[in-house]
Amino acid sequence: MTTNDQVYIDSILNGDANAFAVLVDRYKDLVFTLALRMMKHREEAEEAAQDAFVKVYKSLDKFKGESKFSTWIYRVAYNTCLDRLKKNKRQQYTVEINEYTEHQVKTLDNALDKIEAKEREQTIQDCLASLPSEDSFLLTLYYFEELSLEDIGKIVDLKPNNVKVKLFRSRKKLATVLRKKLDNETIESYEGSYRAAFR
Repeated sequence: MTTNDQVYIDSILNGDANAFAVLVDRYKDLVFTLALRMMKHREEAEEAAQDAFVKVYKSLDKFKGESKFSTWIYRVAYNTCLDRLKKNKRQQYTVEINEYTEHQVKTLDNALDKIEAKEREQTIQDCLASLPSEDSFLLTLYYFEELSLEDIGKIVDLKPNNVKVKLFRSRKKLATVLRKKLDNETIESYEGSYRAAFR
């Protein structure tokens, strides 16, 4: 978490346009990643990320510091992508929600935890590319940014309880894709050790 964002925000509001480059540099990678999760195409994600930063710059005086600046930026990025998707009316990816129990979803998390960090990240990224935009976006905040339900709620304009429900549905979809990707035997061996640990 960056504590001196406000210093740069104040400089920008006082007429120092160059200070904005620092904020862009600080958040451009994640904003692009989130845009890519939503838009699914690299060029469109780049355009959406640029649009988001233009909007952030123009409405910087509206940022009141009630949430973290990063949360506010991600919310602008999220809304920018939603607007573009509605405008394009592109056919969304669909993934069925299998009736996994909470235990089974946790088991998949457990299996992921056992995979080496780099491979785990790549596995999740590959699976997220197959999910609908909003699920992909939520899970990026959950797995990679490790944001709280409250922070995610501020970004997508939902109450924490609603985020929890949506996140669980998204994780069920991820579980569906993940089961196809991970070796079933590997998952079953984790399920066995997981069950044994909680007997």
